[in-house]
Amino acid sequence: MVSVGSIKELREKTGAGMMDCKVALVETQGSLDQAVEYLRKKGLAKASKKADRETSEGLIGSYVHFGGKIGVLVEVNCETDFVARTTEFHELVKDLSMQIAGANPAPRYVQRQEVGADVIENERAIYMSQARELKKPEEVIALIVEGKIDKFLQDICLLEQPYIKDPTVKIKDLVAEKISKLGENIRVVRFVKYQLGR
Repeated sequence: MVSVGSIKELREKTGAGMMDCKVALVETQGSLDQAVEYLRKKGLAKASKKADRETSEGLIGSYVHFGGKIGVLVEVNCETDFVARTTEFHELVKDLSMQIAGANPAPRYVQRQEVGADVIENERAIYMSQARELKKPEEVIALIVEGKIDKFLQDICLLEQPYIKDPTVKIKDLVAEKISKLGENIRVVRFVKYQLGR
């Protein structure tokens, strides 16, 4: 039996609906942490079903940081003007703007698919050279290099980065949670970061 108190606590933690929280707690035998993970996975599944839907509405958000020394513009699209006007959507755009301003290393791309093959091959050559210095077998070197490439892509792609407000959550998961909650496809289209003197 799941208590009303634990349902309320899970709802406050995740923002999910009461029935979703109840189901999550029942499925995880009342474990709050496992229920949070259950809801995250459910949100990602819902988000992937909406990924092909057209996004022609949205917002361009801005954020200025450090006394005017760093500025960010980000375009985030959704399906309808109704969702674009919601507080939830505005908060997401603001959080994304702050992420771009504050993330270290700073993101250069929205997602992995945008990174050119030449950029990846250049990094691969560097990592291969470094790995060969370790005098390891070729199959171990290949694994080391692929691990470093994966880490490189996580660092430079906004959607792959850990969320600065909660490093246990990736930005793509944050967006997926909003897709699940708002019921529409949401896409981060592009961004630009300005830094005084650069």
